Amino acid sequence: MYKQVILVRTDLKMGKGKLAAQVAHASVEAVLKTQRYKPELLKKWRSSGMKKAVLKVKDKDELLKYQLLAKKKHLITALISDAGRTQIKAGTTTCLAIGPDSEEKIDEVTGEVRLL
Repeated sequence: MYKQVILVRTDLKMGKGKLAAQVAHASVEAVLKTQRYKPELLKKWRSSGMKKAVLKVKDKDELLKYQLLAKKKHLITALISDAGRTQIKAGTTTCLAIGPDSEEKIDEVTGEVRLL
């Protein structure tokens, strides 16, 4: 099986709409990267239902920790920074997408992180 996870900072206390938009930005960016660098993996993820999970992290430091761990496992990542047009200051890092890739590889990185 294949999946994608998106980790979201809870310390920013984003509104529901803002949070949804940031998660969407991360997911799309990671999918575009996967299409470019690992197209066969993207095809497998799409044909298996495009499973996604949104997880919570406490702050930017924790988010960056998971980015580093994912990169060490050669997973596609997409780190999102806000444009600053609404609730959050420009340049604020909001979330991180990892994958899509095999559930096993992603779970090695984020297996203990809780759902949002």
